[in-house]
Amino acid sequence: MSSSLPLEGITVVELGHSVAAPYAGQILGDLGARVVKIERPGKGDDARSWGPPFVGGVSACFLSLNRNKHSVALDLKDPAARAGLRDFVRREADVVLQNLRPGAVAAYALDGATLRADNERLIYCNMGAFGAAGPLAQRPGYDPLMQAAGGIMGITGEPGRPPVRVGVSLVDMGTAMWAVIGILSALRARAAGGAGCVVDVSLYETALGLMSVHIANFSASGEVPLPYGSGAPITAPYQAFKARDGYLVIAAGNTGQFHKLCDVLHCPEWRADPRYETNEGRLRHKAALARDIEARLALEDVETWVAALERAGVPCAPIRDVRQVSRDPQTRALGILRDGDGRLPAMVGLPLSFDARRPGLRHGPPALGSHTLEELAETGGERAARE
Repeated sequence: MSSSLPLEGITVVELGHSVAAPYAGQILGDLGARVVKIERPGKGDDARSWGPPFVGGVSACFLSLNRNKHSVALDLKDPAARAGLRDFVRREADVVLQNLRPGAVAAYALDGATLRADNERLIYCNMGAFGAAGPLAQRPGYDPLMQAAGGIMGITGEPGRPPVRVGVSLVDMGTAMWAVIGILSALRARAAGGAGCVVDVSLYETALGLMSVHIANFSASGEVPLPYGSGAPITAPYQAFKARDGYLVIAAGNTGQFHKLCDVLHCPEWRADPRYETNEGRLRHKAALARDIEARLALEDVETWVAALERAGVPCAPIRDVRQVSRDPQTRALGILRDGDGRLPAMVGLPLSFDARRPGLRHGPPALGSHTLEELAETGGERAARE
């Protein structure tokens, strides 16, 4: 691949806030697109105030999701501002992505049908909450609501304990990735056929997609899956275990790996134990197996067990905190982290490389409205931007 980024020459307009649309826009920006982020004058994206912590008066959350973008501050309630934005989209935009509240873009005449009527090559991506159809289509939503409504919280946490949200914005960020997949696919189709299209993704559909295995298991068995703790519904031992000084995950996903685990733990008799001979048996007796394993692990520290398991070829990993992950030699070797410099917090780069080169930081997250005049010069939005 050449030294240029794959989306150079593509202009994206982000009518986005919070996490999902900004993360999608950041991915496209990292890949080389010119991303123009539309924000409310004075306040901007809600995420700018989601803190502490703050760096230079802006939340670390916002800074982590908005690099490689330009910020244009427009009051979308102002007809002149909307006219300027529509003109910009008509003349220059390849992609518009939006996650405004349901009905907002139509009320502002910034919906896909309206904008594509002026620019048939435009790819317009709706990032909704519950999707484009159905009784909840007009309802707004956030990541934890979708983890609840989509069943994720129903299988997360410890049995008999209160529901637990997955600790990252899994649905928001997953929806962003589906948006990018849809946009890239539409760009490829446009390159072949010349026309754009409307792409629809939603938080709820992403949650359902993440539940694929569990929905299939329920369909096949009729049994409603319950929380598994750190384990999995399809194989065992495949979960977190406590050693003498902490926790590690052991993922012995087949019988061969389980036999190696037996050898490392000096329990070769488990191989012939009728409860543990097959994966089905180990799943049925998972609680007893976990107690047996932890009784052995309690004899040594995590580091000792991880070294022994790795030598034997048993998949495992220590459970670490964010400080440990940030400083880990493997993390450092990949070059995926850009350390904070006082102006910006540490940033995780795009999790992919081209010919061993990871797309980098072309410019940091923008100050609110810092590119308004630059981007909307000579359009109907210039007057509104100055007022």
